[in-house]
This record gives sequence, structure tokens and C-alpha cells, in this order.
Amino acid sequence: MTPLAWLAIGLLVLVLLAIGLGAWRLRALSHRVGSFECGARRAGAAGAPWVAGIAHYGVGRIDWWRLWSVSIRPARTWSRYDLVIAGREPFVGDGPDTYLVRCRYHGQDFELTMSRAAYEGLASWLEAAPPGRRNVVV
Repeated sequence: MTPLAWLAIGLLVLVLLAIGLGAWRLRALSHRVGSFECGARRAGAAGAPWVAGIAHYGVGRIDWWRLWSVSIRPARTWSRYDLVIAGREPFVGDGPDTYLVRCRYHGQDFELTMSRAAYEGLASWLEAAPPGRRNVVV
């Protein structure tokens, strides 16, 4: 075989390995207890695309991972005590049981999309914080 053929085989193996790693990561994240599908974008960016992701409840925080990434670290982490739900409304386009949730964290506004069950879980989780730390507006 020529060196070019070996190079092509090596690149193919690397691509397949990256795809396999991404699929394993996605499965591991989505099958954790306390995980839910959650899209995110900056607030006020109506034309900006949504970034699909998976959020997971941690101890006193929510970690959010991009859906398609090979990173082993969350793209965002929001502390339970600093995350504020500023509002919610039905999200048109993803079905009747999807909400657009407006949030604020350290003065930065952003939006999340999630199922009704995921929103109810998030609101309950924030409301169950110790007294004086409840940050649910809606």
C-alpha cells in the first residue's frame, strides 16, 4: 500500500473514533439520573440559533453540556443560588409541551427551551432551596 492509502486509513480510523466517542458521551450524559434535554441561547438574540444540549442537576448547581461535542466538561454551570427564572411561555415550534424559559445568572440574561416536565423540575428544584435563596419569579 502507498503512504497515501495508509494516511487515508488512519484518518478514517480517527474520524470513526471521534464519532464513537461523541456517541458514547451523548449516551452517558442523557442516561444520567437528573438529566434533561435543554436548548440554550443568549437572550434578545431572536435570530440566533438554539444550541441543543443536556442539563444535569448537580449538588447546588446545574451543568449544561452541548449535545454534539467531545468535551468532558460542561459548557455552562449555573449555581442554584444565583440562577433566576425571570419568566416562561409556551415555545412555538417544538410541540405543545415545550417551554421557553427566560433566565438570569450574574446579570446575564439567557433563554432555555425544555419540556414542561423539565421546567416543573427546575422550578421545584429552585423553590426547594434553603430559605432566602428562592429565585423563581414565575
